Amino acid sequence: MSSSSSPHGPDPPAFQPDRQDPYLRLQAVTIYVRDYDRSLKFYVEQLGFHLAFDARLQSGHRMVAVAPPDGSAMLTLVVPSPDSKQFALIGRPTQVSFVTEDVTAKFKEWSKRGVHFTHAPRLKRIKYDEQVRTSRSAALSALPEESAPVWGGVFTRFIDIDGNSFALVSFDEVSREVEAQRRAIAEKMESERRAVQELEIAKQVQARLFPQSLPVLKTLDYFGVCIQARQVGGDYYDFLDLGEGRLGLVIGDVAGKGIAAALLMANLQANFRSQCAIALDQPQRLLRSVNQLFCENTPDGAYATLFFAEYDDNSRRLRYINCGHLSALLLRSNDTLERLDSTCTVLGLFKKWDCPIVEHQLFPGDTLLLYTDGITESFNAAGEEFGESRVIEALRQYRDQDAKSLVASIAHAVRQHSPNQQFDDVTLIAAKCAAA
Repeated sequence: MSSSSSPHGPDPPAFQPDRQDPYLRLQAVTIYVRDYDRSLKFYVEQLGFHLAFDARLQSGHRMVAVAPPDGSAMLTLVVPSPDSKQFALIGRPTQVSFVTEDVTAKFKEWSKRGVHFTHAPRLKRIKYDEQVRTSRSAALSALPEESAPVWGGVFTRFIDIDGNSFALVSFDEVSREVEAQRRAIAEKMESERRAVQELEIAKQVQARLFPQSLPVLKTLDYFGVCIQARQVGGDYYDFLDLGEGRLGLVIGDVAGKGIAAALLMANLQANFRSQCAIALDQPQRLLRSVNQLFCENTPDGAYATLFFAEYDDNSRRLRYINCGHLSALLLRSNDTLERLDSTCTVLGLFKKWDCPIVEHQLFPGDTLLLYTDGITESFNAAGEEFGESRVIEALRQYRDQDAKSLVASIAHAVRQHSPNQQFDDVTLIAAKCAAA
């Protein structure tokens, strides 16, 4: 759509994102009408435009705008006061042109809907004058007069319900531009559709990487969950059957977000699953092997914080290695709280790496909680983080629940504190020591 009195002219420059001057485009053209509702019915029902907005201003005046199906410009409909100069402009040529790739098809379509045209579509050949020619490229302006290009176009005029007239035109060059724009939009939509589809597939694949079954233990009730902020993410938790009544509990947080973090998370999970058979009674050997593989198979600078614990179902012994992860919380049956702090640095940054191991004895009634920073760093509208203190408070409040319910209750407390957009994955594991 154009507001120029001449619908033909130099090619509009393509938008360049690296321009230094402020972005500028046509937003709206004012059309004076006698009645908002009657005009809306014409533009929406007969022309097939959509309602851009219809609002009542604080002054009490109504503001209405319609827009054609394609493009970004709008027609702002204004009902002027009968004694104003603008009222006299109703029912005159608007100098507004609509561009379509097929004037004849649009003419037939709108005619069937009762739109009045001043004449049937006509072919018009237009020769650029010297001013237009010199505004184009130097090569074009250098052409002799007799070789100046002649552009063909089809045009007609239609009249709205108030007698305002508009041009409907189709120029060869503009038509090609419209068609190119249509193809670009279609390709963009298809690309976005494929991206959404691929993300959904990635989400389903990653969901299968989390534990699908829980090895049964006599003395430990445990459960874990990962609530992702995006379709895919970098948080990782796992339960590894280490044999001989031993269970590996793993929780980790890969640096980054989105697809990149998800790929690193999958790599870390694969490393653990492939190497856990060599663990036997040597958790340090397992972690050293995982760290080496993570260093070798990921880009420089990729790393993950990780907490690994080995629980022996027969002796109730818990041995853990904390690789730069948040401190796990061990709430004893007598309400004493112990923090299982870092024992070494993160995974993936150093090939020469070791991981001291720490051992704790668990007793019936003890509860272990592992979690990622998506919990502690969830913030409310006031900018207050959930924080470790609220995690501890929730752990004490819901400690009597089974592991699955405890996980759900803490996750619910986090959502209540931060009910708006989730910015990071929320992952936690709860394990409760019970009598045999």
